[in-house]
Amino acid sequence: MLRRWKERRRALPSPNILMPPEGVALTLPVAGLGVRFTAQITDIVITTVAAVCLLILLLVLDISDPQTMFAVGALLFFLIRVPYYICAELAWNGQTLGKRLMKIKVVSHDGGPLTAHALVLRNLMKEAEIFLPATLLLTLDAATPLESVAALAWVSIALCVPLFNRHRRRLGDMMAGTHVIHLPVPVLLKDLASDAPLPAAGRKKFVFLAHQLDHYGAFELQTLETLLRNQSARPASGAADGKSATVAVIVEKIRRKIGYADPVPPQDRLRFLNAFYNAQRQHLEQRQLFGDRRENKHYAQDKEESPDPADP
Repeated sequence: MLRRWKERRRALPSPNILMPPEGVALTLPVAGLGVRFTAQITDIVITTVAAVCLLILLLVLDISDPQTMFAVGALLFFLIRVPYYICAELAWNGQTLGKRLMKIKVVSHDGGPLTAHALVLRNLMKEAEIFLPATLLLTLDAATPLESVAALAWVSIALCVPLFNRHRRRLGDMMAGTHVIHLPVPVLLKDLASDAPLPAAGRKKFVFLAHQLDHYGAFELQTLETLLRNQSARPASGAADGKSATVAVIVEKIRRKIGYADPVPPQDRLRFLNAFYNAQRQHLEQRQLFGDRRENKHYAQDKEESPDPADP
């Protein structure tokens, strides 16, 4: 029986594979319980500090009675906590401050766009799963043992649910159709210039300004690098004309996109692309030094559409 169970487990698709509606599988590692717990503790600390500051302000202004300090503090914590989780994940596309620090985020379980309805639902369920029963535990005493046991059992079950599913989904994730992943780290490929140094004429002839290089990101740079590597390979018979036409189309697209006014002669098209590649790579690496990572040309827009690999 154990062997049969293991065989069934192996037959299941990897939990790290996400299949978006476009049908192209993405490998996005599921966030573990440890990193999610750390992110949750970070968010709790942030909201608790905000609640404590407001409570101290109320006491200083003599608006709140010290005898009701615990009840007022619990209410403030609730009023800060619920909007914080919902608004943060809506504003940062599935991330709170804690998730941003831990480099994890919420995604739709079916690979579709992350909706506001899903984010609101998963965070309201968090109240029912954890916070409200935990608050009840803190307010109960020995005179109400049944209520205390019931609240403790509910919190324990809710915490154990992620242990028994492959995507580490809690009840709120199951109802909202979401799960939490590690953010993919964009990595630039090996510098093409190290394999084939750019001719001096190419470096001197084509100059690109910073505002022209702001149009593209690492994804387009890698796409351009793939094209240049394919161009450097020996073309098959009859493929040379097709490659030249592809290069001509891409050069014109880049010129129009960045506003490069000077025409590029046919014999200089590859030099133009090599010069643009090196300038773009240096520009992106300089931006990363200041913490500004640009994944693709759509990074400044709140769109979920994937960049077109044929459009560098």
